[in-house]
Amino acid sequence: MNPLIILTGPTAAGKTKLSIALAKSIDGEIISADSMQVYRHMDIGSAKIRPEEMQGIRHYLVDILEPTEDFNIVLFQKYARQAIAEIYERGKIPIIVGGTGFYIQSVLYDIDFQESGEDTALRSELEQLARDKGAEHLHAMLKECDPKAAQEIHANNVKRVIRAIEFYRQTGRKISEHNAAEREKKSAYDSCYFVLTDKREKLYEKIDQRVDMMIEEGLVDEVKRLVDMGCSRDSTAMQGLGYKEIISYLAGEITLDEAVYTIKRDTRHFAKRQLTWFRRERDVIWIEKDQFAYDDEKVLNYMKTIIVHERKQQ
Repeated sequence: MNPLIILTGPTAAGKTKLSIALAKSIDGEIISADSMQVYRHMDIGSAKIRPEEMQGIRHYLVDILEPTEDFNIVLFQKYARQAIAEIYERGKIPIIVGGTGFYIQSVLYDIDFQESGEDTALRSELEQLARDKGAEHLHAMLKECDPKAAQEIHANNVKRVIRAIEFYRQTGRKISEHNAAEREKKSAYDSCYFVLTDKREKLYEKIDQRVDMMIEEGLVDEVKRLVDMGCSRDSTAMQGLGYKEIISYLAGEITLDEAVYTIKRDTRHFAKRQLTWFRRERDVIWIEKDQFAYDDEKVLNYMKTIIVHERKQQ
């Protein structure tokens, strides 16, 4: 089987810096597993890696779409597969880096999303319902047909709530059961699945610092430019943490302080949900930064040792 390295973890854990060091040391190239970094012009709010930070390492799925375009897990899976094939052709090792666990899972276990086709009439009906009665009403509908999915999908993630209801209406099956069955699949690759994390209080501190830095670097102006380009608050790109809150500020609905407070709070909640997701995953290799005395070199050496050992076992 072909090798595939995954480096994930909660937001602000330090994945970007470590991924570059890893790619340089194992002759790898990086595929971004991030739903916002695919968009051009969305650099600050997505904490996108800067060209100079890449240190010559080729990155895939960064800056490939306009923010007015839609992006979803099916497209991610398609583009990621193409990138993996290209990386193998170049004789390199693909490294998937990012915090979107479902995206990673879709590639690692080659999840099949074709079981139910797209029903645009049903989707439009559910989207209209969300606009008329709110996200919580839609989430309550999901709770009725698939309580486990309702537990796993946040009410604010309207797209995924709609997808889950849609799946149930089309197939008569619960998407939570379908996903659980797909998760039982064996990895399609000779993979090493690393989760980088830190003590909760350190993570939260880093998140707060990162949000303050985003504001300093011009997040408000970035969102203004996106709105001028035709991005509405309903567009996929604007659903990202940091963007929808600043849109509310620009619309005069909340103050900037309230927007910043909400971004920090919701990002902390997001990091918590990410950790819950990764704890459910199989064959995960946890990297607790404090256990390596915050020494990047030690972390890198540990990862390389595991990768070499896993490849010898094959």
